Amino acid sequence: MLEIVTVSLLNGVVYGLLLFMLSSGLTLIFSMMGVLNFAHASLFMLGAYLSYQLGRWVGFWPALVVAPLLCAAIGAAIERWGLRRVHPHGHVAEILFTFGLAYVIEELVTMTWGRNAVANPVPASIDFSLFTLFGSTFPAYKGLMMAISVAMFVCLYVALRRTRIGLIIQAALTHPRMVSALGHDVPAVFVLVFAIGSGLAGLAGVIGGFMLLTQPTLAHAVGPIVFVVVVVGGLGSLAGALIASMLIGILQTFAVAVDYSMLDVLNAMGVGVSRASALGEVLGIKLATAAPVVPYLLLVLMLVVRPRGLLGTRDV
Repeated sequence: MLEIVTVSLLNGVVYGLLLFMLSSGLTLIFSMMGVLNFAHASLFMLGAYLSYQLGRWVGFWPALVVAPLLCAAIGAAIERWGLRRVHPHGHVAEILFTFGLAYVIEELVTMTWGRNAVANPVPASIDFSLFTLFGSTFPAYKGLMMAISVAMFVCLYVALRRTRIGLIIQAALTHPRMVSALGHDVPAVFVLVFAIGSGLAGLAGVIGGFMLLTQPTLAHAVGPIVFVVVVVGGLGSLAGALIASMLIGILQTFAVAVDYSMLDVLNAMGVGVSRASALGEVLGIKLATAAPVVPYLLLVLMLVVRPRGLLGTRDV
């Protein structure tokens, strides 16, 4: 029992930190610009593909730096020549633009690398065991991902709360005219924010490409869960995104590890319920089978109990 709890907790933390890496850029963009970017998961996928291609050419470590920078440059171009043109038409136009952009990126990826998944194995330089726990080895690339995720949170929090550029970025959202009157280039600030958010998505894609299957439908696989994290944590809250990511990661991992159903629990408690009863089939569903819907059940619960999310300041 101790082995199952410990290993599940460790895997849940790893998965939760990966979700935070993916959702931090989206949280940053929304909190600073008020833009709910539906193409964010596509930039994550693009980061995975770029790191795969660059890894074949120049190796993993240069790709770890170059791939996020390329995603940041693509994000800057999207904001400068795309979002800036539709921004005066309101949030609906922004959502439609980013939603369509996600399909454009997916088609470009398909045209470049094909419809089948690419072989994106863990690089040899980080393919070793950090330690052994209960006979199971903990790979180094997961440790690297955890270290990058924690460093990402610390850097973002300090940059936004303790630096001059962070204060300018936050002021540009609520008081753009005053910030502009003080001599700051507000459009350039928005380009910078969108570039940083896109670069963070690309960085998550470099690491996430090893843990997930690198294929053109990768954005569809991770996109919904990212928005669940952002809503549960609270729209625009970086700390909330971290807490929600860890909560969802741990809950879903434990759900996968539990091979029991409510029917088994009721029978163990002496309540005689058979599969032939009215709710027998529903109660007989294993928790491990229902694990993928756990985040969405948490989302529904959060919307009912606290629509602003854990640390959010605005309603969904």
